[in-house]
Formats: sequence, C-alpha cells, structure tokens
Amino acid sequence: MARIVIFGNSGSGKSTLARALAERSSCSHLDLDTVAWDEGHESPTRKPLIDSETEIGLFLADYPNWVIEGCYSDLLALVLPHSTEIIFLNPGIETCIANSKNRPWESHKYDSPEAQNTNLEMLIAWIELYEERADEFSLQAHRRLFDAYQGRKREYTSNEGWAS
Repeated sequence: MARIVIFGNSGSGKSTLARALAERSSCSHLDLDTVAWDEGHESPTRKPLIDSETEIGLFLADYPNWVIEGCYSDLLALVLPHSTEIIFLNPGIETCIANSKNRPWESHKYDSPEAQNTNLEMLIAWIELYEERADEFSLQAHRRLFDAYQGRKREYTSNEGWAS
C-alpha cells in the first residue's frame, strides 16, 4: 500500500514528483491547493480548516493508495498519520525560482497561462522568503514535520536525486 506525502517550498517540484509517483504506482493524486483555497473571492482566501479537513477525509476514505502534495503544514499534519512515507523536497531557493519560471500551465489553478504568468512575480517573492517566514508554509514548519515523522522519510536537497 502506498500513501506518500510530498511537501516543500513553492517551486520545489512537488507536483511533478507527485504526478510521476501516482502514475508509476497507480495511485490517486491530491494537490492540497485544491482543498485549501476558497474560490469566488477577489483575493486568495483560505477555506476554514474544518472544510479542508472534510475534503481530505473524503479523499482518504475513497482512495486506499495515494500521493498527496502541498506546502500547508496544517493540512499536511492531517494526512501524515495516514501515510506510509514522506518526501521533503528542499532543493534551495534558486532551484525553486528556476522551476517556477519554467513550470507548465497549471490549468487547475489558473484560467490561462497568462493568468499564471501574471502571478509569477508575487510567487517568486513568496519563494524567496521560505527560510525567513515562520508560518505554516515555511522551512521551519516543514522541518518540524519532517523531523517528527517516525516512518519512512526522504529529503532531497536538489532535483537531481528524484527528477530522473
């Protein structure tokens, strides 16, 4: 049974690795972005945690094998007890920025490639603060999750180890 959680900074390669592992292992894939944000607001607004938790619970109940990826420590903490393995992608700020500049259009997040590119400058500024922030999206929060996890875990500090 595969129940893999992947986390790290924006642009670290979470979605790319999650799609590859899900395909290779015939697992379902959940991008936590799809359960974290409340659509229909002019500016990005997080859903209440209980709403995201409900959606995650439905996913876990429906799929015995999965890959879940995201940067939300509060949501990751909900799925870690159900996981068989975690992967922390921590390739560094410069790699995350380069990956973000080269990422394909994420149609589940943006209406068009142009809309995604409009957001790029803000995303890069966000990525650059990863090591300094103290919120649920920070290196600090991800390090705590990784260090506390008692099961199988891997940390990649470059895209070289897993991207091939």
